[in-house]
Amino acid sequence: MASKIAARLEELGIALPAAPTPAANYVPYVLSGGMLYVSGQISQDEAGLITGKLGAELDTAEGARAARRCGLSLLAQAQAALGDLDRVARVVKLVGFVNSVPGYTDQPKVVNGCSDLMVEVFGDAGRHARSAVSAGSLPLGVAVEIEAIFEVA
Repeated sequence: MASKIAARLEELGIALPAAPTPAANYVPYVLSGGMLYVSGQISQDEAGLITGKLGAELDTAEGARAARRCGLSLLAQAQAALGDLDRVARVVKLVGFVNSVPGYTDQPKVVNGCSDLMVEVFGDAGRHARSAVSAGSLPLGVAVEIEAIFEVA
């Protein structure tokens, strides 16, 4: 029997990417007690890294699309950790970092790309606490990096 979240992803037309491998000396996730901590996932799609600064090379809508891609990688990591996304009881918190120029203030709108995805997939259990902050630069020049904390049933 297909899981409820797998059916929801299919209904939304979402295929999760393969869970990205770490780029340095860390693990992609840690399951501790009833919590799953997923390391920051950088913006990338089938074509490769999504790079650039918000407020210079990228506009807010492009940033939100990059953040959504981070969200897909977060879900892929959760799937790898748990085996079934139905085990996610709640999205507890997202922390989003936006590569942006000084004076750019739409970081929350960018990170909404990921937040909106979590609500689309998990419904009310996808509503979460969040931080959305500016960064002068991010690894490999990516536009967005987001980490997550999930409560696990």
